[in-house]
Amino acid sequence: MKTIARLEAWLIHPPVDAPAATLLLRLMAGGVFVWEGIMKFVFPTLGVVRFAKLGFPAPHLTASVIGAWEIAGGALLTLGLLTRGVAILFAIEMVVAVLSTKIGLYLGTSPLPLPPAPPLVGFWAVLHESRSDYAQLLTSLYLAIAGPGALSLDARLRRARARKAGPAHTALREFPYAEVGARE
Repeated sequence: MKTIARLEAWLIHPPVDAPAATLLLRLMAGGVFVWEGIMKFVFPTLGVVRFAKLGFPAPHLTASVIGAWEIAGGALLTLGLLTRGVAILFAIEMVVAVLSTKIGLYLGTSPLPLPPAPPLVGFWAVLHESRSDYAQLLTSLYLAIAGPGALSLDARLRRARARKAGPAHTALREFPYAEVGARE
């Protein structure tokens, strides 16, 4: 029971003392997830057609669920709300994306169109074509570990809970920017 409570506390009450510049990482990753999610609905070749070619079951449903998740999760990441849980799910999604698309590219057996310019297959093609996946994966892992930063809704909620509990509350001492939040 203690393990579940610790996991819940780790997910729901992340540290919010990461640098304020963490906002830039949230905006980058969240923005990319939002527009990639939208494009799964707008451009069938990036959604249902892609999922069908890759052999995903129920490609229309899969593309719709993934697209909706990317829009909602990207918005949450941008706002810095439920950041750790969202970031973990996005990291898992990026691993699945890389495994499902880049192995075939490496082997030259991908059902997807080849890159528009050399390298077309192999190691260098995978490195080139996975640059966005790599950035999204590492950014998601950073946010899962470091938390959303001081300029987030998670931090704002922490400050509100600390104010409600009183100045002696431990969350106030844990959060170095609490005095700034108290003046808001």
